[in-house]
Amino acid sequence: MSEAPSSSATDALARISAAGVSVWLDDLSRAAIESGRLKELIDTKHVVGVTTNPTIFAKAVADGTAYDAQLAELGASKTSVEDAVVALTTEDVRNACDVFMDVYRATDGKDGRVSIEVDPRLDRDTEGTIAAAHMLWTTVDRPNLFVKIPATLEGLPAVTAAIAAGISINVTLIFSLDRFRAVAQAYVDGLEKAQAAGKDLSTIRSVSSVFLSRIDSKVDAALDEIGTEEAIDLKGKAAIANARLAYQVYEEIFSTPRFAQLADAGAHRQRPLWASTGTKDPAYPDTMYVDELVAADVVNTMPTKTLLAVADHSPATGEDTVHGTYEASREVLDAVERLGVPSENILEDLETSGVEAFEKSWGEMRQIVADGMSAAPASTTETSR
Repeated sequence: MSEAPSSSATDALARISAAGVSVWLDDLSRAAIESGRLKELIDTKHVVGVTTNPTIFAKAVADGTAYDAQLAELGASKTSVEDAVVALTTEDVRNACDVFMDVYRATDGKDGRVSIEVDPRLDRDTEGTIAAAHMLWTTVDRPNLFVKIPATLEGLPAVTAAIAAGISINVTLIFSLDRFRAVAQAYVDGLEKAQAAGKDLSTIRSVSSVFLSRIDSKVDAALDEIGTEEAIDLKGKAAIANARLAYQVYEEIFSTPRFAQLADAGAHRQRPLWASTGTKDPAYPDTMYVDELVAADVVNTMPTKTLLAVADHSPATGEDTVHGTYEASREVLDAVERLGVPSENILEDLETSGVEAFEKSWGEMRQIVADGMSAAPASTTETSR
């Protein structure tokens, strides 16, 4: 990335940024931080935030040698695997927060955010999630951190408790409109508790992460099985329709008198975040989940490949592609239901499989860390003692 971006690259990302889309990167590694590549994306690609997850960290730790020195130190000091994982990931996130600090200050805390997820093994454990959120918040110790809590039924009260404590939260793994609404309510509940406790509401931020490509993958498979012309015509439309209707819910909830009272005290809206934005079907445009979801006050977090594709050839003009689509979006989802696609079951299964996938990645990372610590040279161990 040593070459300056083309005018089309700069313009494409500039246009959606000017329209109110915060461009975040769905990727992080120590190599990207230390080499300056992350800072370069801020300077040349309008990137104003980062999201991570257990899969991203597992890949980062497995690739290259950037973590070898710290793994050796942790092994020499007989650190437990669990503590070592926290040490590795929070160091990366803390350093990334520092890279984004100027953005954080320039946007008054709206952007410049870096997300780190609670241990996914706690996704069905409310109290464990609350404790993990506090631990991550204090360990990273940066005001521009987002702690990620999954939108499981057990995660919702954890969101409320964390917001009430003044912790900024990225609520992740949202698939259904009902769960999106419940997440927003959990956030407002937390703000009210924070206000009652005397917290400064202006320091608390939150986003709600609506997943996209995973929905289309499952719905499209069901539509293929049906195989009619109408079914095939609906492929690739469900996730965008779902996200657009989530934006409608967002507008409704954060325009109520209840939230207005909190806003008067300094509270911020919980912005929708479009996640899983890399297309999985090669038949679809690789910038589809960016181009079709341009609206004010949203975040779009993109894998590096998608970010570069948007920079290179996105047709997005910056025109709003969400407002005015609500009726058509409802018709898409209704048509999918009429054809017999078990949408509710699919969305429930996606939450379950999402949790399981992150648990698997967490296990892989623990093994990588354990192997790295045990491989520490004997001389390093003796020196550290």
